[in-house]
Amino acid sequence: MLTLFHSPQSRSSAIMVLIEEMGIADRIEARQVSIPRIDGTGHRDPANPHPEGKVPALVHDDQLITERGAIILHLTTLFPDTGLSPRIGTPEWGKFVSWLTWYQGVLEPVVIFEAAGLSHPWLEGTFRDHKAAAARIRSALEKGPWLLGDEYSAADLLIHGPYAFFPDATPDDPLIRDWVARCKARPARQRVIADDLGRMAA
Repeated sequence: MLTLFHSPQSRSSAIMVLIEEMGIADRIEARQVSIPRIDGTGHRDPANPHPEGKVPALVHDDQLITERGAIILHLTTLFPDTGLSPRIGTPEWGKFVSWLTWYQGVLEPVVIFEAAGLSHPWLEGTFRDHKAAAARIRSALEKGPWLLGDEYSAADLLIHGPYAFFPDATPDDPLIRDWVARCKARPARQRVIADDLGRMAA
């Protein structure tokens, strides 16, 4: 039994897109929960098992899995034939895992630091900065058209996310902007956006 706790138009939307891309919606129960939001709306939902009241949270046979990178890794490993990740044990799989962990550990923090106007030698020493992160994305896309090469993967799904939600944060680079636009235009993402809007209007 797999249960995903989801709040519309939030970080868990990426996992909903992943489920659509993988074609496994019939294997996962999605439960809508409320979360506290930056604008002051929402609240912590007692039905949400996430220890910090956030989303996504995935429960698999009573075991809780949190963080988008971990959930993506778990689901693509459980359903390896869906084509959203390389085969386990291959060099390409190691590259895929690197992108997922780099997102959690570098890209999202530097985008948030920049948006918040934060700068400190410790932050730059640990994470570098958004400019360096963008250069890493560009370097991969120069060999692209996707982060892993010729095929779209869950790495593209996760890493384009900040730029989809915050267009003003997108680097002024035609190669990156085109990649973001292609990620945003995928039918699975469009279906989730429409469903999220319907959930919020209900």
